[in-house]
Amino acid sequence: MKRKFLLFFCLWGIWGCSPSADRQNVFPASEKIAVGVFEGHGGAQTCIWETVAALRIDPQMEVRVITSSDIACGILDSLEAIVIPGGGGSRQFLNLGAENRLRIEKFVAEGKGAVGICAGAYLFSNTPAYACMRLNGEQAIDIEHDNRGHGLVKFTILEEGKDIFPELSSFDTCYVMYYEGPVFVKNPFDTLQNTVLALMQSDVKEEGGAPANMTNNKPFFIANLYGKGRVFSSIAHPEATPGMMWMIPRMVRWTLNKPFVAYKKEVVRPEIYRQELLMSVEDLQQESAFFQVLLYGSDDEKIAALDWLESHYSWDAKRWVQGLLYDVSPLVRLRAAKYIANLDAIIFLPDLRAAYITERDMSIRSGMKEQLDRLEVLLP
Repeated sequence: MKRKFLLFFCLWGIWGCSPSADRQNVFPASEKIAVGVFEGHGGAQTCIWETVAALRIDPQMEVRVITSSDIACGILDSLEAIVIPGGGGSRQFLNLGAENRLRIEKFVAEGKGAVGICAGAYLFSNTPAYACMRLNGEQAIDIEHDNRGHGLVKFTILEEGKDIFPELSSFDTCYVMYYEGPVFVKNPFDTLQNTVLALMQSDVKEEGGAPANMTNNKPFFIANLYGKGRVFSSIAHPEATPGMMWMIPRMVRWTLNKPFVAYKKEVVRPEIYRQELLMSVEDLQQESAFFQVLLYGSDDEKIAALDWLESHYSWDAKRWVQGLLYDVSPLVRLRAAKYIANLDAIIFLPDLRAAYITERDMSIRSGMKEQLDRLEVLLP
């Protein structure tokens, strides 16, 4: 698609029409925002689930999962925004196919919104010798060390970012889950004008032989115009972070130039985390060992494993914890319920409801209800 019409956009143009903190309000429930979350080969299933759950925090967002065949058959005509979640950007690129990529480019250029999370941000980049759509003006560097590591990382919100996320304006440092996201620099040959809204402050180099001082002080959130539309790119995963999931629907609202809504205090909790925690190689070995404990350990061993996994913000543990709601041990079932509630894991709300309804131990059932209430209050 031709891109020369983008030359006249400037930073003033990006922010001159941006919703600001004093425009926060609540839309009437009848005014819905149709959002599609892309599910294709290369998309990580957990990332898809968590993105959908995060968007549903916003009472006006009608969310559906869409595939490459849906896009080919015209689903974009019924949507206002599309979200590309985490996974593998190059595989998502291939799964979309050339014609669907052009459809998305046209969709945005004509005035709609696009949000890319981690692999989605990769996909939106303009990275030489990489499968990408050139929607955000950035290029990824140090791709050979993509498996650099993951964990809870720290970032600094910049003044421009505070206009979109005023809830973070009083925090010197914030924390969000990160999993091998792109390391971005501005592509010097790209004409798109973008604005960095936040900077990564963690130096992630625990795995894959990654060099030091590669991720820190690099873009964390990026926003730009694309034709008449808007693109938001996040290298990390607010949707996977308790207290920060609300940032995903806020990103969508920004891409559509919609007034912001204030989310519940139970949802907006940036104060939860106070320090970074990056998984070391030794931690990953211990994590793997604890997964075996969840399979075959005693009741006490399973509970101890869950304590460790939660305290280390294990990325993969959430998929293991779900089934423990139905463990033979009442104490394990209750600990799994607490884990899920502490994680703000709305994706497992149906399981937690089922576990509560079927719980026969009345004392455990009471504890289950407490955790169920904590999770249900997150939704509108």
